Amino acid sequence: MDPAQALIRTTLNPAARLSPGLAGRAAFELFQRPLRRSRVRPAEQEVHRQAAVERLAVNGKPVVGYRWGSGERPVLLLHGWRSRASRFAPYVPRLRELGLSAVAFDAPGHGDSGGRATSVLEFRHLALQLQDRYGPFEAVVAHSMGVCAAFGALADGLRADRLAAVSGVSEVDFFPAAFCAVLGLDATVERALRRRIEHGLFGGDAGAWERYDAARRPVAVDLPVLVLHDEGDDVVPLSQAHRLKEAYGDRLDLVVTQGLGHRRIIAEPAVVDQVIGFLSADLEVAAA
Repeated sequence: MDPAQALIRTTLNPAARLSPGLAGRAAFELFQRPLRRSRVRPAEQEVHRQAAVERLAVNGKPVVGYRWGSGERPVLLLHGWRSRASRFAPYVPRLRELGLSAVAFDAPGHGDSGGRATSVLEFRHLALQLQDRYGPFEAVVAHSMGVCAAFGALADGLRADRLAAVSGVSEVDFFPAAFCAVLGLDATVERALRRRIEHGLFGGDAGAWERYDAARRPVAVDLPVLVLHDEGDDVVPLSQAHRLKEAYGDRLDLVVTQGLGHRRIIAEPAVVDQVIGFLSADLEVAAA
């Protein structure tokens, strides 16, 4: 554990025993902040420069959106935590070859967008903004936290013909547990954090945990789904993918990779090929 994480653990764990509410508020502030921003990688720069830059906003925070193509026949790309839209650079030219446009955004606190904090609910809100601008999506391609946001948005009005989910989180409930585990925060802090999330994000609605669990709402997302997940993912365990497979059955194809981890998988050529193949196969069926 790095020194900053150790300091957080040794501060919040004792504080929670004295004042759970105060510890919960402090944990919630950290929980919402990515703390560092990813840069555009050299291999992504050419595609990144080709994008038309657009302006969005959520909760008063300026958000940078990106579009490759005219906007017709759009595919929505949703990045993960501490990531950015440019991570989908390998997909963009392949989508354009299929006659599709690609649209994406850097979430608040990520990439070139403003703000310092965000949530899966803001991802959802921004996805719906892009739908208002471009109409229903041909597909959604999402990674990590973006997968959780995609399922939530699709259950709440986002329209798309198919979903490709890479290294995805299937339930909002995963996030506070994983956050506390990484920082070594104890059960008292986690309970306080969950209460603060319910108050700060869900408006006091304890039922929101279930509503943002994709495995509990398969009938609300009635489209073909491709899930790719690495067996050695040390950020989001493979069990999150198996939860989805059990819930969606034959509507969901699960591909388990080896040796790609959580981050490398999104740009792995074989994974890109599988996602594009999944999208193009659907397009052929739709055109038949």
